[in-house]
Amino acid sequence: MKELESRYLERLSELYPTIARASTEIINMQAILNLPKGTEHFLTDIHGEYEAFSHVLKNGSGAVRRKVDDVFGNTMSSRDKQALATLIYYPKEKIERIKKTEDNMEDWYKITLYRLIEVCKCAASKYSRSKVRKALPPEFAYVIEELITEKGSQSADKESYYNSIVNTIIGIRRAEVFIIALSELIQRLTVDHLHIVGDIYDRGPGPHIIMDKLMEYHSVDIQWGNHDVLWMGAAAGQRGCIANVIRICARYGNLDILEDGYGINLLPLASFAMDTYGDDPCRCFGIKGAPDYGKNEMQLDVMMHKAISVIQFKVEGQIIKKNPGFKMEGRNLLHHIDYENGTIEINGKTYELLDKHFPTIDPRKPYALTAAEEDIMERLTKAFENCEKLQAHMRFLLNKGGLYKVYNNNLLYHGCVPLNEDGSLKAIRIYGHTYKGKSLYEVLESYVRKGFYALDDREKERGKDMMWYIWLSEGSPLFGKDKMATFERYFLAEKETHKERKNPYYTLLENREVVDNILKEFGLETEDAFIINGHVPVKSKNGENPIKCGGKVLVIDGGFSKAYQKETGIAGYTLIYNSHGLILVAHEPFESTEAAIEKESDIHSDSVMVKRAAERKLVGDTDVGKELREQIEDLKMLLEAYRSGRIAEKV
Repeated sequence: MKELESRYLERLSELYPTIARASTEIINMQAILNLPKGTEHFLTDIHGEYEAFSHVLKNGSGAVRRKVDDVFGNTMSSRDKQALATLIYYPKEKIERIKKTEDNMEDWYKITLYRLIEVCKCAASKYSRSKVRKALPPEFAYVIEELITEKGSQSADKESYYNSIVNTIIGIRRAEVFIIALSELIQRLTVDHLHIVGDIYDRGPGPHIIMDKLMEYHSVDIQWGNHDVLWMGAAAGQRGCIANVIRICARYGNLDILEDGYGINLLPLASFAMDTYGDDPCRCFGIKGAPDYGKNEMQLDVMMHKAISVIQFKVEGQIIKKNPGFKMEGRNLLHHIDYENGTIEINGKTYELLDKHFPTIDPRKPYALTAAEEDIMERLTKAFENCEKLQAHMRFLLNKGGLYKVYNNNLLYHGCVPLNEDGSLKAIRIYGHTYKGKSLYEVLESYVRKGFYALDDREKERGKDMMWYIWLSEGSPLFGKDKMATFERYFLAEKETHKERKNPYYTLLENREVVDNILKEFGLETEDAFIINGHVPVKSKNGENPIKCGGKVLVIDGGFSKAYQKETGIAGYTLIYNSHGLILVAHEPFESTEAAIEKESDIHSDSVMVKRAAERKLVGDTDVGKELREQIEDLKMLLEAYRSGRIAEKV
């Protein structure tokens, strides 16, 4: 240990080569521990709704407006404060509109710059000057730093100095770009860290745009949702995942995501669908929502929808046969169909099919792909595996994500922790071994990573299949139901067959003993620990409450997906965790970016303080604070080594 310690201190001395440098860093870190903790922002279940996501990201779930209120209080009208907040969200677009109606732009620039500087000071006040400096836009770093570090009591000379800066910015016609830079800096400083608690993908039209935005974000982590893992499996070349991804895009009228967003060529599938189902009305495969389609485009989408659905049922049958350990034989239904009479037998009961036209299914080998279907899947697999943009997005999910996260005494995950009826952790068999609770999450996550990175072909193939398993298996914590009734919902009218029974987890969320045991399983035992949970929309219109178990569990499905908003009655929930406590924010549906700019209409939000801190939380109370304390102790050891002569200063 002595030798290892000496080697470590030698390495550390390369970063801090003198007593002065090490001492300065200790002083800096010790000071940071006493700053207020940064604001964490929690979003989940975004489901491709880029515009609503972008707006909530810009306004920090109301955190930006709260900064404006803190700075100006009753000295500015509510309307003016909203106008300023809208400018901060959309500075470029708002300026263009103001120029059309404002007679004296020079005065407007001056008033706006001073207001933004004040808001920026407020947003920067909880950070060290070093951290603020790193966030500054390089082209204006020096000027902004001068303006926002101004103290309250200044001499007349100093006041003249700052006025001169503002007047010069306007005089040399840099006011607009400076306002944009200040607005973006306020957004950047208002939220210190972003948590995405699953399901970026599917249903909405812009998951690829959301991923681009997240890749630019200053500090983010992601807990994978079942829809995210589905896309990860597709990118890894898993056929069941590929078929599901395309089917869902077709179902919601979003094939543009694949063709335009990722450059996936769907022409072979389209040609096959037209040849095979050209005379088929495909009535069971209508499009959800109201995509901007012409009649011919709509009909083509419907045919492609049916074509890929039939392929999916075949491919999934092959996966289930290949993996008997998944114990999903009951989900193979094609061999239970009576193709002559158009019926199917499920659990001893016979049902009539709503669609009886299956030209590509051989009743003797119902799970075998035709030569044309095999060719399509070969082409699609290569397209997904070789799409650079898709692969970059999936690497980002792998690098920034996982199946769960413990952060600042909160447990974050999508879906559920599989439980038995009595509330005990449910044991799940994964490739011959049994796992439950935390170990289940960890083994599943390891297989997701193997699906991309394993050198052993067998383990890599297992990893790919495990991503499909995570998407729809009863044993998956991200799914949490006894089955995914995709076939039944398409082909059977009887609602009884559509029912998907949830894991007991969802009925036990009000049981304090069960919730405390889950927290303990993941290493959290204090009274201040919370579970932050995505995946299931909270039906507020039916009286459901996102706050469970006396506030220990927060179900914050963002409800961004328009497909869910009829069920929920609202656009869902987000969460803010700042130095004062946990704030749950309920959002009304987002109208449009255009309305937000033109009408200055924010998403109407109601905030509820879930947990108010008895004392303001400091950086020293966080995980970052714990790391800083460890670094301080290491630097103190280095100082002792310098002073004792064990290590020489590198002057």
